[in-house]
Amino acid sequence: MPAAPNRVVLDHDDLRRTLMRIAHEIVEKNPESKLLALVGIHTRGAVLARRLHALVGELTGYEVPLGDLDISFYRDDLPGRDPSAQPVVHASHLDFDLDGRTVVLVDDVLFTGRTVRAAIGALFDYGRPERVQLAVLADRGHRELPIRPDYVGKNLPTSREERVFVHLEESDGNDEVTIEAADADAPGPATPAGAGAGERI
Repeated sequence: MPAAPNRVVLDHDDLRRTLMRIAHEIVEKNPESKLLALVGIHTRGAVLARRLHALVGELTGYEVPLGDLDISFYRDDLPGRDPSAQPVVHASHLDFDLDGRTVVLVDDVLFTGRTVRAAIGALFDYGRPERVQLAVLADRGHRELPIRPDYVGKNLPTSREERVFVHLEESDGNDEVTIEAADADAPGPATPAGAGAGERI
């Protein structure tokens, strides 16, 4: 039986409108824009943070600090991974003082919450923000840790066997979020860490 096609849940225009709404919500919730900073989680979270940074700047007239964070060595599943499945390591860039700021962490997909937990641990190695908020493009549920986003682009009810793919023009050539149906012929549930582009655990 042929595999079902990926279901598009956000197209190019949807994604643009979604990011604009998130930017408005960030500005409304943080009137002191000079104490605000945006930090994207590599890889696609960093791309989304750059887009939000531009939108927030347009809304406030102020260029808030922007950074990006690699959390590869902060993950709690790293020791158990097969050597061939080790994550690609990127450089982190946090060239501003975090102390006293409200830092909005930005990621593409929120799943179990373990990526965000790792990102918070990495962030506090660079300083002590006044508060940390979380913005995600998609929340697919199935949390394993008590983590809840402050800003959500779209809630995506999914089964654990389904996979969420985020494609962005900067890295993939197009803007699109899709859900891939579970493979009925697969021997067991899909491993979250082996999911498609943009999926987080």
